[in-house]
Amino acid sequence: MLRLLNLLANLFPFWVIACSGLALFFPAWFTWFSGPMIVWGLAIIMIGMGITLSFEDFRRVTRTTRPGLIGVVAQFAVMPLLGWAIAYGFSLNPQLAVGLILVACCPGGTASNVVSYIANADVALSVLMTMCSTFAAVVMTPLLTHWLAGAYVPVDAWSLFFNTLQVVILPVLSGMLLNRYTPRLVQAVTPIAPLVSVMVIALICASIIGANASTIKDSALSLLSAVALLHLGGFTIGYAMARLMKLEEKAARTISIEVGMQNSGLGAVLAQSSFAQMALAPIPSAISASFHSIIGSMLAAWWRIRKTKR
Repeated sequence: MLRLLNLLANLFPFWVIACSGLALFFPAWFTWFSGPMIVWGLAIIMIGMGITLSFEDFRRVTRTTRPGLIGVVAQFAVMPLLGWAIAYGFSLNPQLAVGLILVACCPGGTASNVVSYIANADVALSVLMTMCSTFAAVVMTPLLTHWLAGAYVPVDAWSLFFNTLQVVILPVLSGMLLNRYTPRLVQAVTPIAPLVSVMVIALICASIIGANASTIKDSALSLLSAVALLHLGGFTIGYAMARLMKLEEKAARTISIEVGMQNSGLGAVLAQSSFAQMALAPIPSAISASFHSIIGSMLAAWWRIRKTKR
């Protein structure tokens, strides 16, 4: 049973692509999952991440500062600037541009931990980097979005800050407290938590795509190209930075994956809550979830095959 649950969770790209593709042609199948349901869905995902962490993990961070620091700096330096440059270069609709910049300013996604495992990267470092970037996002995501997206629309950094605090810190801390004080409950739900997270992300993405199906079809080429380029750039630059800093191969792979894979679910929720007047802003986040999963899975498979051949 555990192997089946892991297999279904590892098919993350398939579920996202399948649901998103169906949503383009049968929107009503997924648009029921909207509003508060999306916010609660993300909360479940973040609690699921929290139960995999303990307060002892913070002590481990202090013992592996260099790789983690390089990764987090790359996360909040490379991706936001890359997102802004791509939005400007493709002359995206202002609402889509804000959405692309917002997802570029988000922390690493929890799916990166699974991809790191498949890629024979450093899973422990991946989890720690996801944790660090998630907590840093409470400050960095609002500040960077305000700075880079402010040229398109006025960005209320304080509103974005409080929304990020609500949908990131509180659920993650709740998960960590559950891990510490209810270990039996955590042990019972841990096997199914990754699959639940995967399905919730798939529903979030499909709901957003279904609600904006006609717009996505009309601007498919430029929008898909922009999102694909954002993640390809993140994977490539993250790996290159790590190697230039003389980090070992496993750490370089991990940083590449962490920089290239964003918390698209968070981006979608923040776009809906902080830019409610911009109906198109959540779309790049929904597409991002599919693209970073596809690219990350392909890259992980390639790295795994290389190791097998050697």
